[in-house]
Amino acid sequence: MRCLSLEFHYPNGKKFIQPGEKKITKKTKEKDFTYSNRGMTLEEDLNETNQYYLASGKAVIHKKPTPVQIVQVDYPKRSAAVIKEAYFKQASTTDYNGVYKGRYIDFEAKETRFKTSFPLQNFHQHQIEHIRQVLNQSGIAFVILRFSKIEEVYLLEGKTLLFFWERMENGGRKSITFTEVAQYGHKISLGFQPRIDYIKIIDQLYHLN
Repeated sequence: MRCLSLEFHYPNGKKFIQPGEKKITKKTKEKDFTYSNRGMTLEEDLNETNQYYLASGKAVIHKKPTPVQIVQVDYPKRSAAVIKEAYFKQASTTDYNGVYKGRYIDFEAKETRFKTSFPLQNFHQHQIEHIRQVLNQSGIAFVILRFSKIEEVYLLEGKTLLFFWERMENGGRKSITFTEVAQYGHKISLGFQPRIDYIKIIDQLYHLN
């Protein structure tokens, strides 16, 4: 049965826009586009990176599919169904997982347009708990953060993210400052192939060379 998806929404009702598709507004037209505006999203960059790892036999890491709830389906023909409306369900864990040199890899990818801090509200409680559970099983868990305005990417270890999350829960600030990310995280230099070579950082942290 052939299925065509025409309109998707996030759990909050906001319409899903395909990567690269933009809503054109007066503000958008007047804006000076940076490299990150013209370039690929963090998800696209990571997908390309993971494809490079897979093709070169370096690692097997994939993006987890996002659960979809179908709301409306039309049947213009008996042999074809057309999905008219669907919603992305909230993912229950993190974005990516796989295996590298016998070690389980699990991570979340987030980006922000803020220059001075990374809001912790970008993460969900169930993602934090999942990262904690992976670490408890001796897996490698981390987050990849992109500051899109300045086009800088960092790998922040799971245990470090948990520290800042617990600080927030204990009444501390609700974000991680850029200074803290730069100090406790690991900057990933952007390249061509792979685009975001986070495995290089994993090798250094876990001595997997």
